[in-house]
Amino acid sequence: MRRTATFLILCCGLACLGAAEKKPLPPIDPLDPSRIYMYPRPVENWLDVQIALARQAISCGSIDGVGGRQTAAGLRAFQERAGLDTTGKLDNATRAQLILTGPPFKQVTLSAEDLASLQPLSKTWLGKSQQTALAHESALELLAERTHAHPNLLKRLNPSLDWTTITPATRIHVPAIDRTAPLGQPAHLHISLSENTLEARDEVGNIIMHCPVSIARLAEKRPEGELHITVVIPNPDYTFDPDVFPESAEARELGRKLLIQPGPNNPVGVAWIGLDRPGYGIHGTPTPEQVGRTESHGCFRLANWDALTLLEIARVGLPVLVEP
Repeated sequence: MRRTATFLILCCGLACLGAAEKKPLPPIDPLDPSRIYMYPRPVENWLDVQIALARQAISCGSIDGVGGRQTAAGLRAFQERAGLDTTGKLDNATRAQLILTGPPFKQVTLSAEDLASLQPLSKTWLGKSQQTALAHESALELLAERTHAHPNLLKRLNPSLDWTTITPATRIHVPAIDRTAPLGQPAHLHISLSENTLEARDEVGNIIMHCPVSIARLAEKRPEGELHITVVIPNPDYTFDPDVFPESAEARELGRKLLIQPGPNNPVGVAWIGLDRPGYGIHGTPTPEQVGRTESHGCFRLANWDALTLLEIARVGLPVLVEP
């Protein structure tokens, strides 16, 4: 029987930070014949870095091959684990220990079942409540989430591919990322509000998992101190409460709660890890590219793949330390 959950929805409004238009990055040739590698080898660039870290349960968010705040935070986590200076920079000492054990890219196909599962996502809350599931909308979205990649990176890896005509025979270049297992069992989770990071640490303080996290836009809605996990639910449903979205004209007109079915495009993504403060929890998101760069109504939002990794080690009673 599928488990479901009903939440006070303090956490799922998005307030995206503005960003200037950036010049598109050039295509990437994953089979560049001029670059012959032997493995294992040290990382060479930011794309190597993000892939090598992801293989060690250190997430930089959506893999895009561009260095930034989240990649620097991931490097610091690796450097701490490796006993290096935690500079967040790709210095020689870090490069010598951050190793790619195999090629950074691979080719995959999507099954007929994968393609049949795709469906449009309603733009309204009422429309979402009438869907039987909130599945991926496109092959690009599905593969980006499955491989922890930014959609733009997949487009760069496959510049001649028409993403609207994918079939089970279509071979697609993607980052070589499989399901990431944490390196042990946690004694507690640590959330840094200033760094927008979540880490799972073992009983002696070693980092076993690291990822970016979105936090509440309003400081008064950011819980601090020691919390505890009260419930762990994979594939949750979601109760839309219009009182939590006073800025929404649709919410004001509806005037009633709605039940939203599970799926990766559910507002809380593929996992709900409830905390001992009413309405608060750690959860996934339908917009992983915005994690760490957006602000929520109060909960802690992770990319769906990071929420799934955390789901493997979360347990009722696990302490969650939230610090400024």
